[in-house]
Amino acid sequence: MPTDHIRYDVLARDALRGVLRKVLIDAAEHGLPGEHHFFITFISTADGVKLSPRLLAQYPEEMTVILQHQFWDLTVTEERFEVGLSFNGIPERLTVPFAAIKSFYDPSVQFGLSFETDAAAEAPAASPASTPAQSLAAPPTPPQPSAEDEAPKTGEGAEVVRLDRFRKK
Repeated sequence: MPTDHIRYDVLARDALRGVLRKVLIDAAEHGLPGEHHFFITFISTADGVKLSPRLLAQYPEEMTVILQHQFWDLTVTEERFEVGLSFNGIPERLTVPFAAIKSFYDPSVQFGLSFETDAAAEAPAASPASTPAQSLAAPPTPPQPSAEDEAPKTGEGAEVVRLDRFRKK
């Protein structure tokens, strides 16, 4: 297999993270339009991720947060986003580098992105079938969560869900 000196995989991954960054910047500046809301899954132990010890103990590998009704102080930089969320009535501030994000999904329009994390993306592809170009397509659409799964009840705060909940078994 020829060597890719241009690193199209890295260019494509960075461009797709730019889509996510732009969407979060718009949400930070103007709020979420219409029925849009976001499921963001990230590696909880990745470099630069900041979680409370309580959340890290509960989600030692990966965590999915939902940005919908009850979040505050969403701040987006070139490298990461920070957001305030409430977990079981306890306010928390999360910092998530874009490099730690595994997936982004907006169920209101059935749009999703899957990302290889930096550690996985730097490993050489084993075969042409596993090239990152295939990850450019939106991931398979997970089942639509019910309203009670999606929206926290008043006073309860945000709900953290594992991505496994949406995988077909």
